[in-house]
Amino acid sequence: MKAQLEIIKKKHHSARHWCYAYQLGVEIKRYRVNDDGEPGNTAGQPIYGQILAKDITNILVVVVRYFGGTKLGVGGLISAYRNSAKMVLDEAKIVEKTIDVQFELIFEYAHMNKVMRIVKENNLQISHQKMELNCEFTIPVRKKNSERIKKLFTDLRCLKITEVD
Repeated sequence: MKAQLEIIKKKHHSARHWCYAYQLGVEIKRYRVNDDGEPGNTAGQPIYGQILAKDITNILVVVVRYFGGTKLGVGGLISAYRNSAKMVLDEAKIVEKTIDVQFELIFEYAHMNKVMRIVKENNLQISHQKMELNCEFTIPVRKKNSERIKKLFTDLRCLKITEVD
């Protein structure tokens, strides 16, 4: 985050404030807000509020403010930073990604039909395969479906299934 912030500061070197908020992570979320010299909770927190309102993570929002000669006051600052963050997030392309668990399947070729039936019935993708004396498949599965899929393969009793990183 620091590197991105430095790039913005260099690009807008004559600005007075570079206020930001970020949120990282999925299951355990880390966040930070920074008012960069503005009165407490008038910049970073309103920006972060917009991140929360959109329910997004792995994001950094920086609002650059140049002083135009008019003091906005606390309410005006909150409104300006909140609206700026909202406008940029409304226009941003938000990329949705799934959280996947990778399973490695090891089985004898004779059991290929059984394994492929589960793969096809559950619309699974094979991200890696190796066909030799034994077959090895790596299959990404959405985390919310992982226990069910693992049980389907475990119930076959003709293969070894392990979760890989």
